[in-house]
Amino acid sequence: MMRLAFQEQMPDNHCFGCGPLNPLGLQIKSFWDGEESVSVFQPRPEHSAGPVNVMNGGITAMLIDCHCVCTAVAHAYRVEGREIGSPPPIWCVTGSIEIRYLAPIPIDRAVDLRARIVEHEGKKTRLECSLSSGEKECALGTVLAIRVAPSWREESTRSGERRKPSRRKQ
Repeated sequence: MMRLAFQEQMPDNHCFGCGPLNPLGLQIKSFWDGEESVSVFQPRPEHSAGPVNVMNGGITAMLIDCHCVCTAVAHAYRVEGREIGSPPPIWCVTGSIEIRYLAPIPIDRAVDLRARIVEHEGKKTRLECSLSSGEKECALGTVLAIRVAPSWREESTRSGERRKPSRRKQ
């Protein structure tokens, strides 16, 4: 039986980092491994930093952010004893993120992400995540995920439709 990633079970997920419905995005896939979540991501040439053999720091932060937020969503469903994606939907957003870059990340091999819940209280879930390349830990992240009301998606869509590009006076 094939397991579905957290992201594949979240309805209407167009996120650039983790959304399976975003064909141009990273489309990471996260799974439970006991009490931790894991993800393996293969960087592509367009994910390079200045040197073409090293992954960009923003891509690193996005991987950690999306892996952790999706883990927080999956955890919330677990706590409620429900399948991921079952109604009403659970969504979390990033409240804060801190990334510590420990070593350059080679772009020519897959990276492994491993996240764990550090604290969960009410709408807040704090997670820690390690990103490794081979046997070397290259980045550590701490993410605070905040659970939002199911209406958050509709409100965000409506406000985005009303928003017009602004022209600031110089």
